[in-house]
Amino acid sequence: MIKVILVDDHTLILGGLRELLSDAPGISVVGEATDYGSLRNLVREQQPDVVVLDINLPGRSGLEVLASLNEMDTPPRVLMLSQFAADQYGLRALRAGAMGYLNKSCDPSLIVDAVREIAAGRTYVTGDLAHLLLEAVTGKSRGSLHESLSEREMQVLLLIAAGKRLSVIAERLVLSPKTVSVYRARILEKLSLKSNAEVAAYAMRHGLMK
Repeated sequence: MIKVILVDDHTLILGGLRELLSDAPGISVVGEATDYGSLRNLVREQQPDVVVLDINLPGRSGLEVLASLNEMDTPPRVLMLSQFAADQYGLRALRAGAMGYLNKSCDPSLIVDAVREIAAGRTYVTGDLAHLLLEAVTGKSRGSLHESLSEREMQVLLLIAAGKRLSVIAERLVLSPKTVSVYRARILEKLSLKSNAEVAAYAMRHGLMK
């Protein structure tokens, strides 16, 4: 029996995922969480085969949660679910350690297939994401400028785009204000931007925000 933990801050989505996976032969939903704190405890208690993780969570992004899970002694395998298309966050999720990435609007049967593949230790990649991976490997990718950002730089970009002050970002990411300023400068340079307003506009234009 494949043991699965679901993570999403929307009860309707949690309910739908629970019903979908509980009805699938050989899969058991052993826990649900709406934030990282409750998820970490569940992972330790249940030792799941797969964690189905929403990329947008209150307080911490799914990518931040993924990084924290990967630091555990026995990190769980993670399927990332998102409202964003694969070309926006798919490669970033895989690079961060996810073993699969699906858009929430996908055929529900793909979620079941992905859970089974990931539980067996295999990475689950859809056709569009496979194409992006191939381009990245062969050096033929014509991706957006933000794909050159590190994970920390991406976190800072999204918080700037959300209108957070540097002091608030520093507290949120447990960094010094000076370090956050350095990240901001790198973001502006890499994306050829000049201000926080342009950062916010860039994030919206490229579909990086809700």
